[in-house]
Amino acid sequence: MDDQKALTIIDKVFETIFGMKNNHSLDEIINQYAFDIKLPQAVYDTTTNEMTWTALTHSTCYMTNANIEKRNETVGWMIPKKEVTSLEEVIELWKNIDYSATERIYNSINVIKSDPIYRSENVYQCTNCGDSKNIVFCDGCYNSTYALASQRSNNINFCIRVDDSNSCSNSYSVICSNKISNSFFIQDCSNLLECIFCSHISNKSYCIANMQFEKEEYYAIKEEIIKWVMQG
Repeated sequence: MDDQKALTIIDKVFETIFGMKNNHSLDEIINQYAFDIKLPQAVYDTTTNEMTWTALTHSTCYMTNANIEKRNETVGWMIPKKEVTSLEEVIELWKNIDYSATERIYNSINVIKSDPIYRSENVYQCTNCGDSKNIVFCDGCYNSTYALASQRSNNINFCIRVDDSNSCSNSYSVICSNKISNSFFIQDCSNLLECIFCSHISNKSYCIANMQFEKEEYYAIKEEIIKWVMQG
């Protein structure tokens, strides 16, 4: 996994949702689509000074999970008992072993700039995600594929900016919704197919701003909305 692979994933998501190629760099994607998502930050392993990535930004001492495991397999983490005469001495001894683990990657492959990740593949700068594949800039997404800039959602596929939702596909900007497909700008809805700018409705297709349209009318307007989105 690297920057180019991340862009390849993003390109495929854009083409699937919008039918248009992504022209943004990774930095532009973060600024435009992932600006409000809690992502792992770059820090340095206190013991080796190598750059690493963590979700635990409050700590002052870091150590990659790989280096923690390496020490456990060699010298170990237990230290000889010594006499201490004050709480201050105990705290000083504690500092010698109090490293926050970074890049906690479990049963996963092709993962970079992420922490923690579980049972996943092809993950780029994500946190607290699991059982997923081909995800970029996500927080708290599970059982998902080709997800970009999404958070706290499950079973999302080919989605951008899906928050607090479940079972969404080929959709952009979905909040607190369930079973949404081929839709944009949806909030508090369920079981929608091909809907745009809709809130608080269920079991609908070809709606825009909660108004019912004929299929041909809908697609003509959708084409203009996609142009508007891509110009942003």
